[in-house]
Amino acid sequence: MDVLRPRLMWIEGRCYRVNVVDDSVSGSYRWDEEETSGWVTKDEEARGSDDADIEQTDTGYRTCLEVPSPYFKYLIGKKGETKKRLESETKTRITIPKSGEEGEILIVGAELHGVRSARTRIELLLLSVRMRQPFTHFISIPVARQHIKEALFGFRDEVLRRCDGDRGVNFSLFQDADKLHVTVSTLVLLSEAERQCAAHTLQQCCRQLADDAKHPLAVTLRGVEYMNDDPSAVDVLYARVEDASGRLQSLADGLVSSFADAGLTQRQREHEHVKLHVTVMNTIFRRDAEAEVTEGNARESFDARRLMQEFVDYEFGELVITELHISQRYTTASDGYYEATAVVPLSV
Repeated sequence: MDVLRPRLMWIEGRCYRVNVVDDSVSGSYRWDEEETSGWVTKDEEARGSDDADIEQTDTGYRTCLEVPSPYFKYLIGKKGETKKRLESETKTRITIPKSGEEGEILIVGAELHGVRSARTRIELLLLSVRMRQPFTHFISIPVARQHIKEALFGFRDEVLRRCDGDRGVNFSLFQDADKLHVTVSTLVLLSEAERQCAAHTLQQCCRQLADDAKHPLAVTLRGVEYMNDDPSAVDVLYARVEDASGRLQSLADGLVSSFADAGLTQRQREHEHVKLHVTVMNTIFRRDAEAEVTEGNARESFDARRLMQEFVDYEFGELVITELHISQRYTTASDGYYEATAVVPLSV
């Protein structure tokens, strides 16, 4: 890693620098919840805005963190080593609810900077753990209008007819038409408090980012592309989202920024944008459909070379975006779409 351009992480609108940890064996940085001592903030001692949640007491300072119980084990560490090291290095006492209980983590200490440092390190540790968890929810834009679904059926039937015999191409690869959507960002929401925070964040940022929506937010789904660089070994094929006005792109980028500020997703790199796409074929659907496939088995790609020649400009249709969802993974609602933790309509 370039020490002059260290990795940056964002939590609740604040930027943190992840420093290199000196390792006498490898000399490399290890991204591990056990390596909290290498995580420091930019101008940590000078920041004052971070102290809003720190309360002064007769004996020092205290602060509380709302943390889902599945994360407790990472804060405690093997035989309590992570918690002990955090307490030793920050000169604080950290109280974590017992196993099976929900509740806040309490940090107390005699010095303000110690409590502040402990809180910062815990926030960074939790964010690093969150980034490695399988996502439970995602910000989605439903596009399963009837004419779009019919276009998918037509696409599916023609692909199966024209590409019959191409390696890996079969019926199980195609997306369920009722679940067609644009994924804006994936989320790990492990508690009711986090789900409520996500719903509130979606409502707030949609209100801010869609206030200028004087006209319907119209897009076109046209053409197909694949996720990797080898058309003979494709795992995901998607329909392109043509956003002539650029408004959907701005909305999607703003959503990710707002959720990153809330600590619910990873911030995009500078000049990076959300990839607007609608998945129409995915090899993971085949894996899910085959009962004999066991966890850990590799996905089987498919040969999309002829498909790309035949359908590169396939027309799926136009539609108006009317609402955004926080959708729960691996669920199905009564209308065939995903169960929603939150639904926010876009004002037009």
